[in-house]
Amino acid sequence: MSEKGTAKAEWSMTGVLGALAFFVGMILAIIAGWYRDEGGIVLALVIFGIIVGLFNITGKEMIPFLVAAIALVVVGSINGFAMLDDVVDGFGRVLNAIVDHIAVFMTPAAIINAIRVVVALARPGG
Repeated sequence: MSEKGTAKAEWSMTGVLGALAFFVGMILAIIAGWYRDEGGIVLALVIFGIIVGLFNITGKEMIPFLVAAIALVVVGSINGFAMLDDVVDGFGRVLNAIVDHIAVFMTPAAIINAIRVVVALARPGG
């Protein structure tokens, strides 16, 4: 097999760490939306978001990631599912809480990558 084929099959330690942080952060955000334990979970989401921002987003993925993160943060700030409480009591609040926690998780990663994009654009010839 060529070196190029084996490089794709191998995972770096940082790639595994970033993927694991993303998976754990998403699961934690969903669980936090149901149970609302704010203190420790929010801190954990921020830490996992930092790990994702540092290790999981490649240069090619930065702009699409930032667009998606902006959408999540905006949707998380408007309580868009509140009307579902009229259909199933509490369901809209739970969905809003889940989206809020996903936004908390994605915000540090978005900040890190926004800074990376600005630095890349500020480089001479970049």
